[in-house]
Amino acid sequence: MTNAPSRERPGRRRVGLWRFVRCLLLDYVFVWRVHLVPRSRRSVPREYREGSREPVLLLPGVYETWRFLRPVADRLNAAGHPIVVVPGMGHNRRPIGATAEVAQAVLDAHDLRDVIVLGHSKGGLIGKTMMVTTDADQRIARMVTVNSPFSGTRWSLVLPNRALRAFSPRDADLLHLADQLDANARVTSMASGFDAHVTEGSVLPGAVNVTFPVDGHFRPLGNGRCIAMIVREVEGGTDSGADAAPEG
Repeated sequence: MTNAPSRERPGRRRVGLWRFVRCLLLDYVFVWRVHLVPRSRRSVPREYREGSREPVLLLPGVYETWRFLRPVADRLNAAGHPIVVVPGMGHNRRPIGATAEVAQAVLDAHDLRDVIVLGHSKGGLIGKTMMVTTDADQRIARMVTVNSPFSGTRWSLVLPNRALRAFSPRDADLLHLADQLDANARVTSMASGFDAHVTEGSVLPGAVNVTFPVDGHFRPLGNGRCIAMIVREVEGGTDSGADAAPEG
């Protein structure tokens, strides 16, 4: 873990074929666990409205719902943070800017202050867009991201999918967002040792950059050690009193 802001340049990581395949296999074990939960656990818990500490806004990645972040959200809610889920996001396929406006409208409508954004993958790009574009009243205090493609990903160049083209390293909006450096000081960018989906890494200049002890794009969201790390970072990088659960 890097305690000071990292100055490392983002770049592609070369790994062996077996590590690449293993990374994908373990990733999609978690993905299928999320998709196969019973219907009784697919609605937003009422308890998420409760809590006296800073509200946490959940911003999942593309083709994800809020439930991908539920293992972390449940821990944060139990620690006293109300959890904010953006209604109508579906599987988060809309453009980044449009989604940022929808999420901002939720914060404005409920007059939420000192908000901590928790974003996975595309969610981190949405969160930073809010910080530099839509958050005129400065409701967002800071953001913690997990495996966000701040420098894009090469896969967007080869996959014929409109929803993924926004992650092109050559995308004009993504490059413009990267140039907004002032917001980075309020961001903790957490990333896996290797991420087969975001091979360029998630290093964000001027931010606090933290490395998980596991590979994978989705896996940290269901891994006990990583969940404990995310909880600590949301709570300001201090010991939240939550012991790491067994790895999952």
